[in-house]
Amino acid sequence: MNIKDLHTKLKPVSAIPHFKAEEGNVTAIQILNNQLLKEHTTKMPALLVCVTGEVVFENEKGIKEILLPGDYVHIGPMIKHSVKGIEDSQLLLIK
Repeated sequence: MNIKDLHTKLKPVSAIPHFKAEEGNVTAIQILNNQLLKEHTTKMPALLVCVTGEVVFENEKGIKEILLPGDYVHIGPMIKHSVKGIEDSQLLLIK
């Protein structure tokens, strides 16, 4: 099994619940080249992990991080943030 097989190339941004546990969950996210996961917030802390590709993570506190495979960023609760695909990318969001 491969994470990229969870998504179709028909959607520029796709988020699919992948694993649910009693105390958290994992969402598989695909962001295609030059596409944007628009600004939003999360109610709880999260960890965004880049599996393949390249994305830019930005938040309202002025943080701007380029994420390559293996890189991750902590996302604080109720902080507006967005993610832009620089290349076709696969990510895992862990809450």
